[in-house]
Amino acid sequence: MSRAYLLVLGDRDGIAWVLREQRMAFPAGSRAEVSALAAGDELFLYATRGAWHNPTRDRGRIIGHATVVGAVQLLRQPLELAGREFRSGCPLHIDGAVVYPGGVELAPLVEELDAFPKPQAWSIYLRRPLLALSAADTALLSARLNPLLTPLARAAPTYPSRSTNGGPSEPSSAPVVGGDDPPPSQRMIASRGNAEPRG
Repeated sequence: MSRAYLLVLGDRDGIAWVLREQRMAFPAGSRAEVSALAAGDELFLYATRGAWHNPTRDRGRIIGHATVVGAVQLLRQPLELAGREFRSGCPLHIDGAVVYPGGVELAPLVEELDAFPKPQAWSIYLRRPLLALSAADTALLSARLNPLLTPLARAAPTYPSRSTNGGPSEPSSAPVVGGDDPPPSQRMIASRGNAEPRG
């Protein structure tokens, strides 16, 4: 039986890479739910409010939907992104994405989602790369997201990254995939999510 997850993406470069490659990558020591990913599982792609390096302007939004098409496996050669090393990954089929800067804002929905049993402290649940969703959560998010989705080929080029902005504007320690505005010393690329302030 397939499962559904919120996939936490914490940096614009990681988001651009996932959309371009239709793959997900994880560092060594990832959580048990990462190893349990299987073909057919659904992923709602969530861009944190810090992903675009302007958290006072941006909000955390669900920006796309993907289906896992293969199990997480060790990579033949570690992948290096932004000075970090990834040792496992899985292929995705991205069914659609929202043109930047659109998407479904998550904060107003947390009190309706089973994934956040303590909505007043909802940010703690994003301290992981994957957050499990119930059938009711999946139905709610699908109803909000589906009307906004466009073909990936149209949406992907609208997403900014360091390369589209004329070079790096952040140090290489900034997270690429997974994470949400922790202190720089605690940032991870594709491992744990991190707290997102409400709003």
